[in-house]
Amino acid sequence: MTAQQKAVFQCLHAPHTQDFLLTILVDGLGQHMSPVEYRTILKYRLMIPIFSADEICPVWRKSCLDSFGEHVVHCKELSGFKYRHDMVRDVLVDILKRVGVSAKKEVAVNFMTDPTEGRSTLISADVLIFGWVGGKHACVDLTGVSPLVGLRAEGFTEGQIALKAATCKVTKHEKP
Repeated sequence: MTAQQKAVFQCLHAPHTQDFLLTILVDGLGQHMSPVEYRTILKYRLMIPIFSADEICPVWRKSCLDSFGEHVVHCKELSGFKYRHDMVRDVLVDILKRVGVSAKKEVAVNFMTDPTEGRSTLISADVLIFGWVGGKHACVDLTGVSPLVGLRAEGFTEGQIALKAATCKVTKHEKP
């Protein structure tokens, strides 16, 4: 096995990575998967080439579209990346509202205020949940990242980019 194949197979053994195979999709929530999408996901996970040859990303024009589809999964310049983020946000808000929890998406919040500057700093929360715990509101900031980002790099460790993204989110929202 190549280092890339070993990394993919190690990721496939992580908890819940195969859950999509057992999920019942709900069309009313916009959840659907075409046969082409399903086959593509299986090919990606089984390291079967998706594209015939390596090419340059037509959107980003810098990174290689490898034959296994690694770049396509995490390219922030492709329209699907923002779509997936927004879909997760919308489904979360829909679930909260259906169970009677008041929530709003894309809300400018002012909790990152620097009193020394004498002005407020508004930050957009993906989801604002009203009166979550003890009457306090909760902000949800979503991010999506493939655990295989950087697979071609030397010293790759599966999941390291996901952990880095989580750390960056915590640092971003910590009070000074």
